[in-house]
Amino acid sequence: MATSTSDRTPDPGASPRPPRSERIAGTALWAGLGVVSTLLGMAAAHLVAAVTTPSSSPVLAVGSQVIDLTPTPMKEWAIRQFGTADKIILVGSVVLVVLVLAGVAGVLARRRLALGAGLLVALVALAAAAAVVQGSVTELLPSLVAAVTGVASLWWLHAKASATSAAEPGQPGQPREAGTGASRRGVLVAAGALAAAAAVLGGAGRFITGLRSGNVDIALPDPASPADPFPQGLEGQVEGITPLRIDNADFYRVDTRLDTPVVDQDSWTLTIDGDVEREITLTFDDLLEMDLIERDITMTCVSNSVGGEFVGGARWLGVRLTDLLDMAGVGDTADQIYSTDFDGMTISTPLDLATDGRDAMIAIGMNGEALPRAHGFPARMIVPGLYGFISATKWITRITLTTYAEKSAYWTDRDWATDAPIKVSTRIDTPNALEELPVGENVIGGVAWAQQKGGVDKVQVRIDGGAWQDAEMGPSVNNDYWRQWFYRWDASEGGHTVAARAISGDGTTQTPARAMPFPEGASGIQELRVTVT
Repeated sequence: MATSTSDRTPDPGASPRPPRSERIAGTALWAGLGVVSTLLGMAAAHLVAAVTTPSSSPVLAVGSQVIDLTPTPMKEWAIRQFGTADKIILVGSVVLVVLVLAGVAGVLARRRLALGAGLLVALVALAAAAAVVQGSVTELLPSLVAAVTGVASLWWLHAKASATSAAEPGQPGQPREAGTGASRRGVLVAAGALAAAAAVLGGAGRFITGLRSGNVDIALPDPASPADPFPQGLEGQVEGITPLRIDNADFYRVDTRLDTPVVDQDSWTLTIDGDVEREITLTFDDLLEMDLIERDITMTCVSNSVGGEFVGGARWLGVRLTDLLDMAGVGDTADQIYSTDFDGMTISTPLDLATDGRDAMIAIGMNGEALPRAHGFPARMIVPGLYGFISATKWITRITLTTYAEKSAYWTDRDWATDAPIKVSTRIDTPNALEELPVGENVIGGVAWAQQKGGVDKVQVRIDGGAWQDAEMGPSVNNDYWRQWFYRWDASEGGHTVAARAISGDGTTQTPARAMPFPEGASGIQELRVTVT
């Protein structure tokens, strides 16, 4: 005869299933143990990377690989949406994904330690592979430290959490659910200690990285060819307008690196080879002893959208690029300068544009100081009038004279243009889009640039699609520098659109045709809407 479920008697030796809330708490605890173990491994690895090679830190290595593998349209979207915060968001996203998987590793370790440890090792293996791809086998050390520290921490916390207590009354021989009662308190104390250790190690790594990446105080020699006296800008007269010269700390930075490279000027060299009569290698001291030029030059990133922030003017000090090329003696077949940075990043520059008489240079100084590390110390290339992706190699160590048919650089491989002169453009700094303005006189102002086109001759402003009106111009610095402008507008109540365009010294009018940054720079007219009340 069948026995009903209600007639069954519980097995007195069977363990009752813990309440749902306790099961959730237990899972959360084990996930937390995986996260803490991983954080300690990451912190230890970051500290090791800080004293060796900062870019070999596992998170940065993975992030750099993500940058290389990300399709160009997605990169441009990220830059448009997040600006200079795009790298912070990328690193944060990598860390978030790692910590989620670390939580999974902790939950797996609850059932079987080998499974959780295996997942952690797999994560570190990915970082190690990225470090090798980005650098060399010698950069594996931080990843090895992360693996050993993370797995050892997980093993120790697993032992703590799996320990059984004395049998509870009425349940002879039954082990206590891991992570409850006194056992849970002990595990939490252990996890807290490891979390504190992770904070200390991570903080030490950041402190050391900050010290090493600080700017170098070097006495630079006076230029043999100094720049003209710099004029007073409009920033003291027009509120909200961009300064005529951008301070080093405020100058935009766009490159593929997630760290600030630390390159020693005493061991740094610049080699010029390829299609040359003689290969030469120069030290930093060699550059200091050469005739230096000082020039005011506005630089622009090709990722700069219409009205964007990735443009800036500064005073640069360096050796004429043509002086260096003359020392090597350029051959007859080269049509590109294929430059390489200390870590293998490559950029192609059209040889004819770099040597056509413009003030192209290998810069070692910026605004009266040694070149900041974030902007290429010990030396970088600057070619006025060309977007940075084909002209502004930072941390440069090699110049190879070759042809586009023989060598293809980083951005060329990603289908960006090989010849990309900076387009005539204007940015409205004030007012801001959607800003509310008072009735009466308001000032519209900003900056405009037209490098290698005679500079900016005039800027015109248009209100509500009407006729273009000439703005008042700030001082003109030179052919390669931007120019401030402003327009006094007698504003009436209501909603209005404001637009501005530039006209260069050679008569080129900024085009209204809209183009995205890829593949040769953005174009179009910036237009914004304001409300006058």
